[in-house]
Amino acid sequence: MMDWILPLALILVGLLSGIIGEKFIFNKLKIFAAKRQIPGSETIFTSLQRMPLIWFVLAGFLGAIISAPLKPDIIILLRKIITIIFLYSVTLVLARLTAGFVKLYTHRTEIVTASLISNLAKTAVLVLGTLIVLQTVGVEITPIVTTLGIGGLAVGLALQDTLANLFSGFYLIISKQVRTGDYVKLDGGHEGYITDITWRNTTIKELSNNVIIVPNSKLSSAIFTNYHLPVKEITLTMNVGVSYDSDLEEVERVTVEVAKEVMQEVAPNLIENEPYIRFHTFGDFSIDFTLYMRVSEYFDQRIGKHLFVKKLHKRYQQAGISIPFPIRDVYVQENMGDSGALENFK
Repeated sequence: MMDWILPLALILVGLLSGIIGEKFIFNKLKIFAAKRQIPGSETIFTSLQRMPLIWFVLAGFLGAIISAPLKPDIIILLRKIITIIFLYSVTLVLARLTAGFVKLYTHRTEIVTASLISNLAKTAVLVLGTLIVLQTVGVEITPIVTTLGIGGLAVGLALQDTLANLFSGFYLIISKQVRTGDYVKLDGGHEGYITDITWRNTTIKELSNNVIIVPNSKLSSAIFTNYHLPVKEITLTMNVGVSYDSDLEEVERVTVEVAKEVMQEVAPNLIENEPYIRFHTFGDFSIDFTLYMRVSEYFDQRIGKHLFVKKLHKRYQQAGISIPFPIRDVYVQENMGDSGALENFK
């Protein structure tokens, strides 16, 4: 019984050290790195979550196995188990780090990163790490790799649709026809922001917060409009009509001034692109023109139109410029006799 006191003590020390390291030292370092805003620190600490506790416990068990009165073959078996657990935990950390840094890297160019790339990188590290673990503990991996190759061929034939979606997702990402964060409109009428591209489908979030799920193979062959390509900034157009009595020079001056005020609120970074108007039609009731002004992205058109209509209506009233509405003049012929009128009614 006395021979088991030291092994049990080592296990307990490893457990206590892991709890202290996890709860106090690890969390303190995490808070310190967050305050100093060290690049990549959040990814590193997220990847290491729970790992210090596991490693300290494994160290305690390893010390207990070495000092315990066990048979050599049992010691070798237990040490192999601990080695497998340790190497797999390291592989898991490396997989998390790889996925995290892939997201961090792609986030520099995109608003939201596609999970397909990060998940693929994580899976590749896990598979490679698992093969290394098996090789380390003496398992021959050559037959496993051969089996995986033959099995992968059979699985590929059985899962053609899934693979089509997978490769279509790669095509969409690599070609950059759509990117996460882009605003797209499909040929079926659905529109919204691309929130994620997974191994199977693309998620589109509508302005009403409804989510549309589109298979990658369908999206890659669909006709759609990407309002964020080649750039996010777009031109907002508004059709307006003024009465024939209006001074068109004054109409142009007032309208452009109002458009500049709206741009100052909606897209101040684009104010150097001055708005302008173009008269184009002598209508039945008005002289019609179109206003052109730049906004930061597709969604800003709504607030831009809202502000422009309110401000322009107010300024036109102050300047005495009228916006006509349809009027029909009805002329009644009065020189018709009563009999003629009756005949017409008949």
